[in-house]
Amino acid sequence: MNWNIFILFIEIFVTFGTVVLAHKFFGKYGLLAWVPIASILANIMTAKTIDVFGLSSTMGTVLFASTFLATDILTERYGKKFAQKAVFMGMFSVLFYIISSQIAIRYVPSMFDYAHDSMVTIFSLSLRISISSVIMYFVANMADVFLYDKLKAKMQGKNMWLRNNVATILCNCLENFLFMFMAFIGVYDLKTVIIMALSTSVIEIIAGICDTPFLYLATKWIPKKED
Repeated sequence: MNWNIFILFIEIFVTFGTVVLAHKFFGKYGLLAWVPIASILANIMTAKTIDVFGLSSTMGTVLFASTFLATDILTERYGKKFAQKAVFMGMFSVLFYIISSQIAIRYVPSMFDYAHDSMVTIFSLSLRISISSVIMYFVANMADVFLYDKLKAKMQGKNMWLRNNVATILCNCLENFLFMFMAFIGVYDLKTVIIMALSTSVIEIIAGICDTPFLYLATKWIPKKED
């Protein structure tokens, strides 16, 4: 097995497992905190490109996917409004991260500094990419909460695996394609943008399928009295 594929599944297990533990130990507030944390870390890790399944993709995909898992748990156990609150907190956090990181790299470093150049490399984001990221994060996560809630009502609370996969995979891939077009059309040719979107969507689909057992674990493992 390709090393990156092995690491990908390790990341999925560790990341989604941490979401479940956050819910176990801190309840809904653990998930409320997780969404901003994962959103900021995902934006930082997106700077690194990797090859998985023979396709090039940016890192951060699994962390972004974990925000969908968190909001699905919140919608399932605590209702749509609380899940939407988590999405708003995530957007607020990402906006603050972008602003504060841009301020940080504009300080003139001292003669003893060793981190400035590395920080510039990581934090130097184009305005277009930053705006695209924030918009599509908000739209996709709000759409996921809305769709999951509607499917739950339609299915009368049954088939949690189905509504989870439909909402997560559909909204995750939609977010990915729209982000790639908003951020990179005109920078790369149309074919390159589509290939980038498709390659990242492969990881998102895998992550979306893999999060289903963790959703069941999080919703069945936590007794109602602990809510």
